[in-house]
Amino acid sequence: MGPLEHANNQELLSNLAGPSVAGVLMEQYGGLTGLASASFDELQAVKGIGQSKAAAIKSAFLLAQRLSREVYPEMTLLDTPERIADLLRESSRLRTVEQLQVILLNTRRRLIRVVDVSQGTLDTILVHPREVFRPAIAANAASIVLAHGHPSGDPTPSEADIKVTRDLIRAGQLLKIEVLDHVILGRRTPERPVDFVSLRSLGFFMGQ
Repeated sequence: MGPLEHANNQELLSNLAGPSVAGVLMEQYGGLTGLASASFDELQAVKGIGQSKAAAIKSAFLLAQRLSREVYPEMTLLDTPERIADLLRESSRLRTVEQLQVILLNTRRRLIRVVDVSQGTLDTILVHPREVFRPAIAANAASIVLAHGHPSGDPTPSEADIKVTRDLIRAGQLLKIEVLDHVILGRRTPERPVDFVSLRSLGFFMGQ
């Protein structure tokens, strides 16, 4: 293996932006997650970064995100919260607002596709069952999984998350399309080694 495989994040970033700028970026954004969420204009505003360096940095993160999508066909069996989290983790990491997503599954719980439904915190937007289930009906999905990320990094469900989930479970029962789970993604910390929660695992699907 070449020397790049052993380089740390700042050293790899130096290849795109230069050593001094790489140090400034890592200090300003605190790591790759914050840097990945920075807009093109925000990057250009950093001293020492012009249009070409900003484009190179954004391109690197977009390529990493698209690489993660290419492994979807190999992990299309989505029968656990862990697999749902693996499917969505990289794209969720780049979001700065909550994005409710619906994972459409066939009768064998294999991925049909992922649909973005609504954007914004769940307590300030109205999540209509028709927006969630219309694509499921069109795709002849047997079941769905709800998912969204918490930009704060803490995946603990809010009261609104729980209410929306219960409302959609009931709607799915009427339509004969089962809501299997609601997975909320956050970020790992030393105190929180798992970066997601499953509302089903927490017991919020009991009695539904």
